[in-house]
Amino acid sequence: MSLLPIIVVPDPVLKETARPIEHITPEVKQQATDMLETMYDAPGIGLAANQVGRLNRMFVMDTTYRKEASSRNPIVMINPKIVWRSEEISVMEEGCLSIPHQFAEVERPKAVRVQYIDLKGQKVEYLGEDLESHCIQHELDHLNGVLFIDYLSRLKRTMILRKVEKLKKDGVIL
Repeated sequence: MSLLPIIVVPDPVLKETARPIEHITPEVKQQATDMLETMYDAPGIGLAANQVGRLNRMFVMDTTYRKEASSRNPIVMINPKIVWRSEEISVMEEGCLSIPHQFAEVERPKAVRVQYIDLKGQKVEYLGEDLESHCIQHELDHLNGVLFIDYLSRLKRTMILRKVEKLKKDGVIL
């Protein structure tokens, strides 16, 4: 296991579309383990492959990260695809490990059903609601080269990007 460097805006890899994973190899399993370790260390509740410089369709999530390590519930989603979205909308404050220390309210469907492949190669269908729904959509957006700030007005997006650049300049973000 090893921590992976988290890519920060405006790195162009964050705007690229990830490619499907064809086979669950030992390297894919190791990537998942490393991504989970990196996510927990950050700390965060989700991490997409793009955020660690890999352009394959995998993300990890665990919305219980603030709880005891023994009660964690990590999920690895390979080649995820949303197959249903609720009509009911939810607004939540979102942040991103690739846009450190910045948060904004984002409107998304309150619930989604996602199909994905797990690390055993099995097809899984999962219903995420509320925070899980936002996390799934946020991470899947990453795999498609979309950031949460892309849902904001140009003014808000520009302000956030300027704040990140200032934090980099001040040495808060390396």
